Amino acid sequence: MKLLENKTAIITGASRGIGMGIAKIFASHGANVAFTYASSEAPAIALQEELTQLGVQAKAYKSDASKFEEAEALVAAVIEDFGTIDILINNAGVTKDNLLMRMSEEDFDAVIEINLKSVFNMTKAAQRTFLKQRSGSIINMSSVVGVKGNAGQSNYAASKAGMIGFTKSIALELGSRNIRCNAIAPGFIETEMTDKLDEKTVQSWRDGIPLKRGGSPEDVANACVFLASDLSAYVTGQVLNVDGGMLT
Repeated sequence: MKLLENKTAIITGASRGIGMGIAKIFASHGANVAFTYASSEAPAIALQEELTQLGVQAKAYKSDASKFEEAEALVAAVIEDFGTIDILINNAGVTKDNLLMRMSEEDFDAVIEINLKSVFNMTKAAQRTFLKQRSGSIINMSSVVGVKGNAGQSNYAASKAGMIGFTKSIALELGSRNIRCNAIAPGFIETEMTDKLDEKTVQSWRDGIPLKRGGSPEDVANACVFLASDLSAYVTGQVLNVDGGMLT
């Protein structure tokens, strides 16, 4: 059953990791996929070709969601190319970890701009289309770190906690127009980034998770399918932890 057939989704930061996993699962469920990348053009073009082979429309856009003008231009381009937007997934993000005493102002600002300001930019840019059609699903990719905090990640935690507050506020603002806004808080997700870590460190993290394993991008993507589809038609303003029980 294709839960997203004939829907069009924008996914920011989808040339790797969780974003790429979401793009692939969405296409397998029949969604047309517009996605952004920052600098990794070759993987983005490869993903575009892979998605189109699934029989959907797909296009990669080089765009920086932390800049409002680029967010507006992206939404306009997607509407021109695809006709409309039904789903917005704010996934773009970075980490610049350090203890507060060593964290520079530039690193704090960069994480807030890319992780949090981008959510404002993209949501505001897409809002007009959602309001006009009186429907839409917005999914913001937060983190368990935004729920519980983490030493050495004050900038990242602040950005992800801010996304949760933004999500709940937008759900209240737009609910009467049948526009839903939810957040996902992934836990320890194994991607190419975690592949570079020491195996003993990774295993110690797995051991601390009730399900005794790290999550996959597909685990997060499947939660996105639920929140993007009509299966969650009566769900808005919520934070769905995809963490194997980490915060239980």
